Amino acid sequence: MIGREASSAVFPAISPATYRPHPLHASDRAWPETNCYVDLWIEALATAGLIPEAMLGFTLVQDFEGDQFTFFKVPLDDLERLYGITCAELTLYDSVENHVATQLDRGRLCLVEMDSFHLPDTAGINYHIAHGKTTIGINRIDIGGRGLEYFHNGGYFALSGEDYSGAFQHAVEPVQRWIPYTEIVRLPAASPTPDHQRRVADALLGHHLPRRPAANPLATFADVFPGQVGRVAERGIDFFHLYAFNTVRQFGANFELLASHLDWLDADRFAEEVAAARTISTTAKTTQFMLARAVARGRFEPLASALDPAIEAWDALFAGLDAKAG
Repeated sequence: MIGREASSAVFPAISPATYRPHPLHASDRAWPETNCYVDLWIEALATAGLIPEAMLGFTLVQDFEGDQFTFFKVPLDDLERLYGITCAELTLYDSVENHVATQLDRGRLCLVEMDSFHLPDTAGINYHIAHGKTTIGINRIDIGGRGLEYFHNGGYFALSGEDYSGAFQHAVEPVQRWIPYTEIVRLPAASPTPDHQRRVADALLGHHLPRRPAANPLATFADVFPGQVGRVAERGIDFFHLYAFNTVRQFGANFELLASHLDWLDADRFAEEVAAARTISTTAKTTQFMLARAVARGRFEPLASALDPAIEAWDALFAGLDAKAG
């Protein structure tokens, strides 16, 4: 794919054909993919030889925002403390491609907002079907050959040709193009040791714990859930998928990652809390199936108590963490 006008690659040894996702994206997990931003960080960190599980303490602070659960994203300060990674917004005054190529030649991964309509890895969901905002991590670009390789969701992929032109809006006049939010990722000259990552992760757990929501967000959600579902059912299956992604999937994936974080940090010390976080995650999965049936049949009564196990598990989880890590 890469021709003579290709940029350097931040990670030159990897290829979409042979890439293997990190175990946090294993197919046997309840939520093999979480959200685009966290997922690409998991894969980029693992590719850099760092420990993705170390960054996941921030999942403690997820809240219900009234119409959705927090779209959880790793704080940039956490990345710097854990790994020595710094990020900065990239100002775009030239073409996105030229800026990306320049930064890749300097050894900087580029995180770029894209329309998933043009991303082949979303086949069957958005690819050439529907438009959606997402973030990819570009590792290699070939401007002349119209191709790039990128991290997205739970893997590493390539696109080329018309998909490349669509992703970079070649058919749109330059003054009318949407300007994507773009970040550059500066990796450290030397990777921190696993011991350093574990020590900092333990400290960040104590930092994030008091930042959790003041009230149980799952109980708050349960109070409005039945009413919201009735309105969702009136808007068809496509809207159902959007609603489910931003509610049950977001908190389910969030707490499965928290379970993995606590298990990595100290499996013996946090055994009960790992179990509680997994209960929240599996309850979200069960609720998603129940939600789909309820919308299809127009019967919402079974949803009234669907979240009860997760509500109880959230209380137990934070009571345990307060006692052990507060």
